[in-house]
Amino acid sequence: MSFDVWWMAYLALGAVAGFLAGLLGIGGGGMMVPILTSIFVAQSVPLANVVHLALGTAMAVMVITSISSLRAHHRLGSVRWDIVRMITPGVMIGAFATTFFAAAVASKALALFFAIFMAFMSAQMMIDVKPKPTRELPGPLGVGAVGLGIGGISSLVAIGGAALSVPYMVWCNVRLQHAIGTSAAIGWPVAVAGAIGYLINGIDAPGMPEYSIGFIYLPALATVAVAGVLTAPLGAKLAHRMPVKRLKKVFAVFFLLLSAKMVHTVFF
Repeated sequence: MSFDVWWMAYLALGAVAGFLAGLLGIGGGGMMVPILTSIFVAQSVPLANVVHLALGTAMAVMVITSISSLRAHHRLGSVRWDIVRMITPGVMIGAFATTFFAAAVASKALALFFAIFMAFMSAQMMIDVKPKPTRELPGPLGVGAVGLGIGGISSLVAIGGAALSVPYMVWCNVRLQHAIGTSAAIGWPVAVAGAIGYLINGIDAPGMPEYSIGFIYLPALATVAVAGVLTAPLGAKLAHRMPVKRLKKVFAVFFLLLSAKMVHTVFF
């Protein structure tokens, strides 16, 4: 298959992932990682590192795409910067440190963990779980410790952490609008720390394709990010006109199928 066709595939992936991120308020990792895995396998990337390359590239894409979401929520006044300051050190340490663990784990194990997590997230989307506020946020040490876990899991599945941080903050009596806006702000440091970690850990990985730096494939990064930035605002606009709750249930099944396809690609 020609190089031009791969560019088109990356552009299409970025366009759809960005649109869904704007429409449904979810990170693009749920779509990017399985599809990037399949594309990289077709491009003859060694199976031993194919999921690592997909995760690292997706995290690098999020460094760029998460900025627009952060700015939009900041303009709306929905970011609790006091929480961001408390949780950022933890999420960055967790995201960065976990990449060293991920680099030592086989692609099959990473693919299986990704599929299990996506099944959990999809179940949340289908039943529309809303935790009841029952407690207050802990102090800086407690919030930082929670951040370690959120950052670590986010790095393993290439998400900004909203699937974990939003329910946690709502549970701690943070208003939903503030929880969503604050999670958007947290997504950027998570992506930065995870991308740097995957870059470092993939420097000496064998069989990486040309134009890759560590576990980040630059052609995919550039095209997916540009397309995602352009289409995310379109999805956000339509979110006010379409039945998002119903769409979430449909796409929950879609994400499950993508995850199953990724596991099949890696295992078989």
